[in-house]
Amino acid sequence: MISDYQDEHFTGVEALWQDAFPNDAPWNRASVAIPEKMRFQPGLMLVALEGSQVVGSVMAGYEGHRGWISRIAVLQTHRHQGIGQALLSEVERRLAALGCVKINLQVVESSAAVIRFYEEAGYEVEPRISMSKRLA
Repeated sequence: MISDYQDEHFTGVEALWQDAFPNDAPWNRASVAIPEKMRFQPGLMLVALEGSQVVGSVMAGYEGHRGWISRIAVLQTHRHQGIGQALLSEVERRLAALGCVKINLQVVESSAAVIRFYEEAGYEVEPRISMSKRLA
């Protein structure tokens, strides 16, 4: 079942992210990212639940021009069951309802399985250079 993120899901999402993104930067950790996400567009933070267990999550955003998928993860024990696709479809639906016409995302170049997941969902690799600047 896909549901809006609630505070009681934090521990499950934190464990999921630690498993899915083991070398994460400190500013991407659940304890930092989720409270900030919940201050802005909380309806774009979703979880996949099996009973009360968090088995997947997606965090997205929309700034009025483009949508972004920041994180999507599914427990390793629950992959290849359509959970990631269900999360992706629901967040795409919500972004479209906000007027979003294009969604961007970034994938680590060496993540062939993740790239294949997105390509199967209709995403295409665009020739771009990703740049960033930390403000804090």
